[in-house]
Amino acid sequence: MQRTENTISTYGAPPYFSTAPASEHLRASSAKDVRYRIAKRTLDIVVAATMLVLLFPLFVLIALLVSLPKGEPAFYWQLRVGQNGRRFRFYKFRSMVVGADAIKASLMAKNEADGPIFKIKHDPRVTPVGRILRRYSLDELPQLIHVLRGEMSLVGPRPHLPQEIADCSHYPAERLTVPPGLLCLREVGTRSLMSFDQWLDSDLEYIRTRSLRTDFSILCRAFRAVAQAEGAY
Repeated sequence: MQRTENTISTYGAPPYFSTAPASEHLRASSAKDVRYRIAKRTLDIVVAATMLVLLFPLFVLIALLVSLPKGEPAFYWQLRVGQNGRRFRFYKFRSMVVGADAIKASLMAKNEADGPIFKIKHDPRVTPVGRILRRYSLDELPQLIHVLRGEMSLVGPRPHLPQEIADCSHYPAERLTVPPGLLCLREVGTRSLMSFDQWLDSDLEYIRTRSLRTDFSILCRAFRAVAQAEGAY
């Protein structure tokens, strides 16, 4: 392929690579990406802050329901991998018994998920209150704080555990180029029914086609799926 100043030769190239100056393509793409990231971050801050204020009474109620029976912690945290591989403390309302991670090894033979993910439909570690929280994804509400702090976004690939990434030989680095999200394409309808590879593919599809329109669509569809408890456990 022959190069000319600021252009890409049309010889042997697809029609859409024809005569437009390369620098103009890059500038237009870069400007569009900057506008999208600013708008997305603004949306994240406004929605997360509003929901944290409006849902504060629900936060208090859930915290009491989780902690009161035995005086145990209301919150649970893990290290998760965020944008560019940065690790952060990932908080949820505790939906399992205290010490659930230590019990996990004894349950590995019952794992119903593929890939490096561990999931059991009737996990014995889940508490009665936790089962309700999980069914409607209420255990995820504390992640609105991560969204407000910029560690996560409302929409994006869900953050995985470091070990889950290490155990996946084909884990796509592209998945870590954007902030992890509270909601993703997986949450739209099938949720827990999606295979691990399908999950990764749906995240890559989102990353390559993301826009505010896509984000709004995922937000609306995901909230409906959560409200109907589709595929959740």
